[in-house]
Amino acid sequence: MSYQVGTDKFINDLERVAQVRSEISICLRKIADTINQSELSGDISSGKLSLSRDIEDITVASKNLSQGVFRLLVLGDMKRGKSTFLNALIGENLLPSDVNPCTAVLTVLRYGSEKKVTIHFNDGKRPQQLDFQSFKYKYTINPDEAKKLEQEQKQAFPDVDHAVVEYPLTLLEKGIEIVDSPGLNDTEARNELSLGYVNNCHAILFVMRASQPCTLGERRYLENYIKGRGLTVFFLINAWDQVRESLIDPDDIEELAASENRLRQVFKANLAEYCAIDGQNVYEERVFELSSIQALRRRLKNPQAELGGTGFPQFMGALNTFLTRERAIAELRQVRTLARLASNHTREAIARRLPLLDQDVDELKKRIDSVEPEFNKLTTIRDQFQKEIINTRDTQARATSESFRSYVLSLGDTFENDFLRYQPELNLFDFLSNGKREAFNAVLQKAFEQYITDKLSAWTLAAEKDINAAFRELSRSAAKYGASYSQVTDQITEKLTGQKVTVNTTTEDDNSPGWAKWAIGLLSLSSGNLAGVALAGAGFDWKNILLNYFTVIGIGGMITAVTGVFLGPIGFALLGLGVGFLQADQARKELVKTAKKELVKYLPQVASQQSQIVYNAVKECFDAYEKEVSQRINDDITSRKAELDNLLKQKETREINRESELKRFKTLQENVIEQLQKIEAAYSNLLAYYS
Repeated sequence: MSYQVGTDKFINDLERVAQVRSEISICLRKIADTINQSELSGDISSGKLSLSRDIEDITVASKNLSQGVFRLLVLGDMKRGKSTFLNALIGENLLPSDVNPCTAVLTVLRYGSEKKVTIHFNDGKRPQQLDFQSFKYKYTINPDEAKKLEQEQKQAFPDVDHAVVEYPLTLLEKGIEIVDSPGLNDTEARNELSLGYVNNCHAILFVMRASQPCTLGERRYLENYIKGRGLTVFFLINAWDQVRESLIDPDDIEELAASENRLRQVFKANLAEYCAIDGQNVYEERVFELSSIQALRRRLKNPQAELGGTGFPQFMGALNTFLTRERAIAELRQVRTLARLASNHTREAIARRLPLLDQDVDELKKRIDSVEPEFNKLTTIRDQFQKEIINTRDTQARATSESFRSYVLSLGDTFENDFLRYQPELNLFDFLSNGKREAFNAVLQKAFEQYITDKLSAWTLAAEKDINAAFRELSRSAAKYGASYSQVTDQITEKLTGQKVTVNTTTEDDNSPGWAKWAIGLLSLSSGNLAGVALAGAGFDWKNILLNYFTVIGIGGMITAVTGVFLGPIGFALLGLGVGFLQADQARKELVKTAKKELVKYLPQVASQQSQIVYNAVKECFDAYEKEVSQRINDDITSRKAELDNLLKQKETREINRESELKRFKTLQENVIEQLQKIEAAYSNLLAYYS
């Protein structure tokens, strides 16, 4: 497959997807409106069909689809050319390349008919609108100030949640939203914050630089926040054109080829492990050598300029394939499933209602009473699944909490080897003087923050795998309980109508009830927490719940607990060595020895305090899942009962015109099927376009 795509084709494909999204969103809204109107009419006829859950889900899906964007998170260390890359991508010199990246303000770049910047605060203050120059002046800090804030462990803009930059750009208008995060820096707390953005984006654009291949900070970030988390990452090696400029003889073709090959080997050795999907190597589809400045210069002169030789056609081709084919089709497949469910529920409700229209009140009561045992079975299935979720919750919360406790308590066992690569340089020992002690403590604290972050990130990844396995098991149980539930609902229909239920399924859809499809993860109705845009992915995003605990409370709390209490004793221990012992090797040994001694003192306290936080985090994940599953099952049971009660109530109060009802139901079903067919056609056409 070719991954070379020009700017025009990329935008055209985005436009096509945007049109399909809009078409399907309109169809979904019409389905919801049609069903809702019919339900209102039911008040003066044979009663409602109790399809409120379908109306609600379809309405949410329609809204999410109409507001949906492809959100790209841009990460990168200082001096990697992020601004130049972004300008080249959007085709306009929008972000000044001299803007210092030390800002710590999440910036969302999205389409707007007018140019403006809106600052959103986290302290309840009303949003503030600024012009571009004011935004740059007020929310940009220089490296020296940033360094000072890091040492003081202060945030540059603690009251700012995020900034939204609106701009009338074609790329943004076609459904791209760019999130420029604070990115990589020396502050572990800030790096943890950026992880919160990761889960709410479709893809990560990780900007690196050819002249600085895979720094320690970049490798640590990839290891702690990217590896093993199932994220889609495009690695953009910027300033590739400068490889030639670094040669003694830039015109020496052989020397250039050799230099580029050596550099490619370095990047591949460092990035290959982050470019595997289900065991498949996708390195060539995820790593790109870019010359952003060259691409920007060409696009400023001509927005449709040929970008060959800059790496952008290859990158845009891969991004296009991922966004408009893989992600868009997966998203629309879920929406189509939801529309099919609504259509099936409508058809089934009508099929249940029609045979009962001719029954008198006494016969209807008798039939309703006859299915009470089956309704009890539905309640039993709900209770059984709920109990399994709760048991899984308790087991997983205890196991994860105990795993954390054991892990923390064992840190001392391997500390001497583990801390070797973190300990500060001890070539100069004037830090022992009063004037240097504060600086030494700051360096030592940073070393411990990095050590603890790395260790806890490794544990968190293992914990997430265990929790994910538990949810996979629950999804299998949901399928099992869903099948049993459908059998019982079929029995209810047969007893009510006296007609055998015929199950029509396709190779893509089974007969699982809607709640089971949600519990299995086949439907996505989540809403994101990043600048108010819907999430893509599974219907239940438990990782964001863990994230709020582990990064904000758990890991941060442990860093404070450990580093905030024993820096003083370490310094005093080193002072006690005396001037005669101030040799580098001896000092390092004493540093590690004393650090371990002090660390081990506090590990039991940390393990006890933080393990409860871990327990609560895992418990909340499963509680949220159980609450939604139980609510959806309850809604289904309640609606089925209400459907019968509505009919009985109407029969007791008025004469029902059967012909009128037949006409009403026929119109309802035809209108819903008409919109479903449009959705199927739009989805199939998009598949055909990309096949």
